[in-house]
Amino acid sequence: MIRLEHIYYLYGLLLIPVFIIIFWIMMRWKKKALKTFGDMAVIQQLFPDVSKGRQILKFILLIFAYIFLIIGLVNPQIGSKLEKVHRKGISLIVALDISNSMLAEDIKPSRLEASKYALSDMIENLGENKIGIIVFAGTAYTQLPITTDLGAADLFASTINTGLISEQGTAISSAIEQAIKTFDIDPGKEKKAIILISDGEDMEDHAIESAEAAAKKGIVIYTIGIGSPEGAPIPIGNNRYKTDKEGNTVMTKLNEPMLQQLAAIGNGKYVRAGNNNFGLKKIYNDISKIEKTEFDSKIFSDYEDRFQYFIAISTLLLLIEIFIFERKSKWARKIKLFS
Repeated sequence: MIRLEHIYYLYGLLLIPVFIIIFWIMMRWKKKALKTFGDMAVIQQLFPDVSKGRQILKFILLIFAYIFLIIGLVNPQIGSKLEKVHRKGISLIVALDISNSMLAEDIKPSRLEASKYALSDMIENLGENKIGIIVFAGTAYTQLPITTDLGAADLFASTINTGLISEQGTAISSAIEQAIKTFDIDPGKEKKAIILISDGEDMEDHAIESAEAAAKKGIVIYTIGIGSPEGAPIPIGNNRYKTDKEGNTVMTKLNEPMLQQLAAIGNGKYVRAGNNNFGLKKIYNDISKIEKTEFDSKIFSDYEDRFQYFIAISTLLLLIEIFIFERKSKWARKIKLFS
């Protein structure tokens, strides 16, 4: 089992394209500066020891040293001791709507981002319960099977975006059916519940039947409505919004009756998310009243750090870079492969 202790350091890798652009600009600037002194062929004869290839090699070494340094700061850890523990809880699947309508900004910073913050908070306060994650738009798929590994759940939650599913729409029925299948793969005796987060704009009209099928299996359904009844436009980038064939701005509205009906069928509760309160506390309180069942869970109790290997490689690459000079050495100057 591998885990990353400080995953936020990975954002440092986003600077690599910036470094490459700066290096490219500097190389172009040097070339232009040399051209001001005369013909490049003559200048190269005047400075035969200058090696462009060495400059590029030194830069590549620096980039790889930086990459290994970042990985070292992240601190990959390997689980070294597996323990079987007894837990008491329920199995919970969060089904999150990732259709384009979830990009609407009537809930700040957007419906989807607010949902992800709430999901992260939910994972943090999950206690001994199991969790699985399903994402859905025009179709649904299980992003994370039911697990007790809350670290993995938080990692998967952070990667959720509207690009995970290309088929657009809001297929709530597909999400509920996928949740039922996921529960069937993990047929423990513990109680089961679904938390469905969506704006409720169902495009398939089969959600009621799917909720009834889940209820027959004893699965409780909670729904969280995110958005406003008045609606909001759907951003598509560059300060533009989605329009219909006539050029009118498409407004996406919260469909509360649908979500309320699903929660009623599933013997759960419906709450409406707001900018100041996502409504999870009401659901937490309700889930805490559900009878808990004991189940076994295997966890890694000890993790060994591996950051030192990556720091060592980074240091070695830096030392190699230092001892590579931009000018050719005397022995390298004597090598003439094509003379």
